[in-house]
Amino acid sequence: MKRLLVIAGSDSSGGAGIQADIKTAQAFGVYAQTAITAVTVQNTLGVTGAHIVPPAIVRDQIIACLSDIGADAIKTGMLGSAEMVDMVAETLAEHAPGIPLVVDPVMVAKGGSPLLDEAAVAVLKKKLLPMAALVTPNLPEAEVLTGIYPASEHRLRNAAMVFKMLGVDHVLFKGGHGDSDVARDVLWSGGTFVPFEAPRQNTPHTHGTGCTLATAIACGLAQGRSLLDSVSRAHMFVQNAIRTAPGLGQGHGPLNHKA
Repeated sequence: MKRLLVIAGSDSSGGAGIQADIKTAQAFGVYAQTAITAVTVQNTLGVTGAHIVPPAIVRDQIIACLSDIGADAIKTGMLGSAEMVDMVAETLAEHAPGIPLVVDPVMVAKGGSPLLDEAAVAVLKKKLLPMAALVTPNLPEAEVLTGIYPASEHRLRNAAMVFKMLGVDHVLFKGGHGDSDVARDVLWSGGTFVPFEAPRQNTPHTHGTGCTLATAIACGLAQGRSLLDSVSRAHMFVQNAIRTAPGLGQGHGPLNHKA
Protein backbone atom coordinates (compact mmCIF):
# COMPACT_ATOMS: atom_id res chain seq x y z
CA MET A 1 0.00 0.00 0.00
CA LYS A 2 1.29 3.45 -0.95
CA ARG A 3 1.67 6.04 1.79
CA LEU A 4 0.71 9.71 1.98
CA LEU A 5 1.63 12.29 4.62
CA VAL A 6 -0.67 15.31 4.86
CA ILE A 7 0.44 18.43 6.74
CA ALA A 8 -2.66 20.57 7.19
CA GLY A 9 -5.39 21.85 9.48
CA SER A 10 -8.41 20.06 10.90
CA ASP A 11 -11.97 20.94 9.83
CA SER A 12 -14.52 20.29 12.58
CA SER A 13 -17.29 19.90 9.99
CA GLY A 14 -15.35 17.17 8.17
CA GLY A 15 -15.67 18.65 4.69
CA ALA A 16 -12.19 20.06 4.15
CA GLY A 17 -8.71 19.92 5.66
CA ILE A 18 -7.34 16.77 7.22
CA GLN A 19 -10.73 15.07 7.25
CA ALA A 20 -11.24 15.52 3.52
CA ASP A 21 -7.64 14.47 2.89
CA ILE A 22 -8.09 11.17 4.72
CA LYS A 23 -11.38 10.44 2.94
CA THR A 24 -9.77 11.15 -0.42
CA ALA A 25 -6.75 8.96 0.27
CA GLN A 26 -9.02 6.10 1.31
CA ALA A 27 -10.99 6.48 -1.93
CA PHE A 28 -7.76 5.92 -3.88
CA GLY A 29 -6.49 3.07 -1.71
CA VAL A 30 -3.64 5.11 -0.23
CA TYR A 31 -2.69 5.03 3.46
CA ALA A 32 -2.93 8.52 4.95
CA GLN A 33 -0.92 9.90 7.85
CA THR A 34 -1.35 13.41 9.25
CA ALA A 35 0.57 16.19 10.88
CA ILE A 36 -2.11 18.57 12.14
CA THR A 37 -1.14 22.25 11.98
CA ALA A 38 -4.32 23.82 13.32
CA VAL A 39 -7.64 23.00 14.95
CA THR A 40 -10.39 25.10 13.40
CA VAL A 41 -13.92 25.87 14.50
CA GLN A 42 -15.96 25.73 11.33
CA ASN A 43 -19.00 24.40 9.55
CA THR A 44 -20.52 24.93 6.13
CA LEU A 45 -21.22 28.58 7.02
CA GLY A 46 -17.60 29.51 7.68
CA VAL A 47 -14.65 29.53 10.06
CA THR A 48 -15.29 31.14 13.45
CA GLY A 49 -12.10 30.21 15.27
CA ALA A 50 -8.71 28.55 14.95
CA HIS A 51 -5.95 27.33 17.24
CA ILE A 52 -2.53 26.98 15.64
CA VAL A 53 -0.62 23.94 16.91
CA PRO A 54 2.90 24.81 18.12
CA PRO A 55 5.31 24.27 15.19
CA ALA A 56 7.58 22.08 17.34
CA ILE A 57 4.69 19.64 17.85
CA VAL A 58 3.93 19.64 14.13
CA ARG A 59 7.59 18.98 13.40
CA ASP A 60 7.53 16.02 15.77
CA GLN A 61 4.41 14.68 14.04
CA ILE A 62 6.13 14.89 10.65
CA ILE A 63 9.28 13.15 11.86
CA ALA A 64 7.27 10.47 13.70
CA CYS A 65 5.45 9.60 10.49
CA LEU A 66 8.46 9.69 8.18
CA SER A 67 10.80 7.81 10.52
CA ASP A 68 8.43 4.86 10.93
CA ILE A 69 5.83 4.26 8.20
CA GLY A 70 7.42 6.63 5.70
CA ALA A 71 5.74 8.34 2.74
CA ASP A 72 5.55 8.04 -1.03
CA ALA A 73 4.12 11.56 -1.38
CA ILE A 74 3.48 14.57 0.86
CA LYS A 75 0.79 17.22 0.65
CA THR A 76 0.58 20.50 2.54
CA GLY A 77 -2.58 22.46 3.16
CA MET A 78 -3.32 25.07 5.82
CA LEU A 79 -0.09 26.10 7.53
CA GLY A 80 -1.28 29.22 9.31
CA SER A 81 1.88 31.17 10.15
CA ALA A 82 5.30 32.15 8.84
CA GLU A 83 6.96 30.13 11.60
CA MET A 84 4.98 27.05 10.56
CA VAL A 85 5.82 27.42 6.88
CA ASP A 86 9.50 27.87 7.68
CA MET A 87 9.53 24.82 9.95
CA VAL A 88 7.76 22.63 7.38
CA ALA A 89 10.19 23.61 4.63
CA GLU A 90 13.23 22.92 6.81
CA THR A 91 11.86 19.64 8.19
CA LEU A 92 10.96 18.27 4.77
CA ALA A 93 14.33 19.30 3.34
CA GLU A 94 16.01 17.33 6.10
CA HIS A 95 13.73 14.32 6.45
CA ALA A 96 11.95 13.94 3.11
CA PRO A 97 14.39 14.63 0.26
CA GLY A 98 13.15 13.23 -3.03
CA ILE A 99 9.58 12.60 -1.88
CA PRO A 100 7.08 14.33 -4.23
CA LEU A 101 5.47 17.33 -2.53
CA VAL A 102 2.13 18.85 -3.52
CA VAL A 103 1.64 22.34 -2.05
CA ASP A 104 -1.92 23.60 -1.79
CA PRO A 105 -1.31 27.26 -0.83
CA VAL A 106 -4.37 27.60 1.40
CA MET A 107 -4.86 31.31 2.09
CA VAL A 108 -8.59 31.95 2.45
CA ALA A 109 -11.38 29.68 3.68
CA LYS A 110 -14.42 29.05 1.47
CA GLY A 111 -16.43 31.48 3.59
CA GLY A 112 -13.81 34.23 3.18
CA SER A 113 -11.81 33.95 6.41
CA PRO A 114 -8.06 34.62 5.92
CA LEU A 115 -5.87 31.62 6.78
CA LEU A 116 -2.37 32.92 5.93
CA ASP A 117 -0.89 36.35 6.61
CA GLU A 118 1.57 38.36 4.48
CA ALA A 119 4.65 37.24 6.41
CA ALA A 120 3.71 33.60 5.91
CA VAL A 121 3.09 34.15 2.20
CA ALA A 122 6.60 35.60 1.86
CA VAL A 123 8.18 32.53 3.48
CA LEU A 124 5.97 30.24 1.40
CA LYS A 125 7.22 31.83 -1.81
CA LYS A 126 10.86 31.79 -0.75
CA LYS A 127 11.24 28.40 0.92
CA LEU A 128 8.36 25.97 0.31
CA LEU A 129 7.15 26.57 -3.24
CA PRO A 130 10.55 25.80 -4.84
CA MET A 131 10.46 22.36 -3.16
CA ALA A 132 7.11 21.40 -4.71
CA ALA A 133 6.48 18.86 -7.43
CA LEU A 134 3.22 20.76 -7.95
CA VAL A 135 1.58 23.91 -6.59
CA THR A 136 -2.23 24.12 -6.78
CA PRO A 137 -3.45 27.73 -6.38
CA ASN A 138 -6.95 28.89 -7.15
CA LEU A 139 -7.23 32.17 -9.04
CA PRO A 140 -7.15 34.49 -5.97
CA GLU A 141 -4.23 32.54 -4.49
CA ALA A 142 -2.35 32.77 -7.78
CA GLU A 143 -2.86 36.53 -7.68
CA VAL A 144 -1.45 36.77 -4.15
CA LEU A 145 1.58 34.72 -5.14
CA THR A 146 2.31 36.38 -8.49
CA GLY A 147 0.54 39.74 -8.49
CA ILE A 148 -1.47 38.59 -11.53
CA TYR A 149 -5.09 37.38 -11.56
CA PRO A 150 -4.86 34.70 -14.29
CA ALA A 151 -8.37 35.02 -15.73
CA SER A 152 -7.23 35.18 -19.38
CA GLU A 153 -4.75 33.21 -21.48
CA HIS A 154 -2.33 36.12 -21.53
CA ARG A 155 -2.48 36.62 -17.76
CA LEU A 156 -2.18 32.89 -17.21
CA ARG A 157 1.07 32.78 -19.16
CA ASN A 158 2.42 35.80 -17.30
CA ALA A 159 1.53 34.24 -13.94
CA ALA A 160 3.27 31.03 -14.99
CA MET A 161 6.42 33.00 -15.77
CA VAL A 162 6.34 34.58 -12.30
CA PHE A 163 6.05 31.12 -10.77
CA LYS A 164 9.02 30.09 -12.89
CA MET A 165 11.01 32.96 -11.38
CA LEU A 166 10.00 31.71 -7.93
CA GLY A 167 11.57 28.34 -8.76
CA VAL A 168 8.29 26.56 -9.49
CA ASP A 169 8.07 24.43 -12.65
CA HIS A 170 4.66 22.81 -12.26
CA VAL A 171 1.46 24.67 -11.35
CA LEU A 172 -2.19 23.71 -11.51
CA PHE A 173 -4.27 26.88 -11.84
CA LYS A 174 -7.69 26.00 -10.43
CA GLY A 175 -10.56 27.78 -12.18
CA GLY A 176 -13.33 27.27 -9.66
CA HIS A 177 -13.51 31.01 -8.97
CA GLY A 178 -14.16 31.82 -12.63
CA ASP A 179 -17.53 33.03 -13.85
CA SER A 180 -17.91 31.17 -17.16
CA ASP A 181 -20.17 28.20 -17.80
CA VAL A 182 -17.08 25.97 -17.92
CA ALA A 183 -14.92 25.20 -14.89
CA ARG A 184 -11.41 25.24 -16.30
CA ASP A 185 -8.27 24.09 -14.50
CA VAL A 186 -4.98 24.55 -16.35
CA LEU A 187 -1.83 22.58 -15.67
CA TRP A 188 1.39 24.37 -16.52
CA SER A 189 4.16 21.79 -16.70
CA GLY A 190 7.37 21.59 -18.65
CA GLY A 191 6.56 24.87 -20.36
CA THR A 192 3.24 23.62 -21.75
CA PHE A 193 -0.35 24.36 -20.74
CA VAL A 194 -2.89 21.54 -20.48
CA PRO A 195 -6.54 22.46 -19.78
CA PHE A 196 -8.99 20.30 -17.85
CA GLU A 197 -12.57 21.41 -18.45
CA ALA A 198 -16.00 20.45 -17.15
CA PRO A 199 -19.43 22.12 -17.18
CA ARG A 200 -19.69 24.42 -14.17
CA GLN A 201 -22.06 22.86 -11.67
CA ASN A 202 -24.57 25.25 -10.12
CA THR A 203 -24.28 24.13 -6.52
CA PRO A 204 -23.16 25.56 -3.19
CA HIS A 205 -21.78 22.18 -2.16
CA THR A 206 -18.11 22.71 -2.98
CA HIS A 207 -16.55 22.79 0.49
CA GLY A 208 -13.16 21.09 0.42
CA THR A 209 -12.69 20.94 -3.33
CA GLY A 210 -9.16 22.36 -3.16
CA CYS A 211 -8.05 20.00 -0.40
CA THR A 212 -9.63 17.04 -2.17
CA LEU A 213 -8.08 17.86 -5.55
CA ALA A 214 -4.55 18.36 -4.20
CA THR A 215 -4.72 15.18 -2.13
CA ALA A 216 -6.08 13.17 -5.05
CA ILE A 217 -3.13 14.36 -7.15
CA ALA A 218 -0.69 13.48 -4.37
CA CYS A 219 -2.21 9.99 -4.23
CA GLY A 220 -1.49 9.58 -7.93
CA LEU A 221 2.12 10.65 -7.47
CA ALA A 222 2.45 8.25 -4.52
CA GLN A 223 1.22 5.46 -6.78
CA GLY A 224 3.85 6.23 -9.39
CA ARG A 225 1.53 7.87 -11.91
CA SER A 226 2.75 10.74 -14.06
CA LEU A 227 1.83 14.28 -13.05
CA LEU A 228 -0.47 14.65 -16.06
CA ASP A 229 -2.27 11.38 -15.32
CA SER A 230 -2.54 12.22 -11.62
CA VAL A 231 -4.11 15.60 -12.36
CA SER A 232 -6.51 14.16 -14.94
CA ARG A 233 -7.74 11.45 -12.58
CA ALA A 234 -8.07 13.89 -9.68
CA HIS A 235 -10.02 16.38 -11.81
CA MET A 236 -12.59 13.73 -12.75
CA PHE A 237 -12.82 12.54 -9.15
CA VAL A 238 -13.60 16.03 -7.84
CA GLN A 239 -16.17 16.75 -10.53
CA ASN A 240 -18.00 13.55 -9.66
CA ALA A 241 -17.71 14.28 -5.94
CA ILE A 242 -19.37 17.66 -6.49
CA ARG A 243 -22.05 16.18 -8.74
CA THR A 244 -23.02 13.58 -6.12
CA ALA A 245 -22.58 15.79 -3.03
CA PRO A 246 -24.97 14.80 -0.22
CA GLY A 247 -26.39 18.30 0.23
CA LEU A 248 -25.47 18.68 3.89
CA GLY A 249 -25.38 21.95 5.82
CA GLN A 250 -26.82 25.43 5.36
CA GLY A 251 -23.87 26.89 3.46
CA HIS A 252 -21.03 25.45 1.37
CA GLY A 253 -21.67 21.74 1.90
CA PRO A 254 -19.15 18.88 1.68
CA LEU A 255 -18.42 16.66 -1.30
CA ASN A 256 -19.13 12.98 -1.72
CA HIS A 257 -15.73 11.34 -1.26
CA LYS A 258 -17.18 7.92 -2.01
CA ALA A 259 -18.19 8.99 -5.52
